[in-house]
Amino acid sequence: MLTSIEGVYRGGRIELSESPGEVREETQVIVTFIEPRGLDLRLRGIDEAQAAKLRDSLAAFTEDWESPEMDAYDDYDAARARSS
Repeated sequence: MLTSIEGVYRGGRIELSESPGEVREETQVIVTFIEPRGLDLRLRGIDEAQAAKLRDSLAAFTEDWESPEMDAYDDYDAARARSS
């Protein structure tokens, strides 16, 4: 049986977001670390004021980026490789 539960790695320990239910003590586990959702701009030297200015300057492109026609570019490299 496989059971998946989200959690957070903090201070050398895994903190689960919920109890695994009827799992026996000392059951073996496999832990997969995933990249955090979003982008930490502070790690890239961008503070809140700079981020706000950047968002404002890119807002004009939002409608184009979110149009259905742009979905073709979501996996552009793989599509290009298939067509070659």
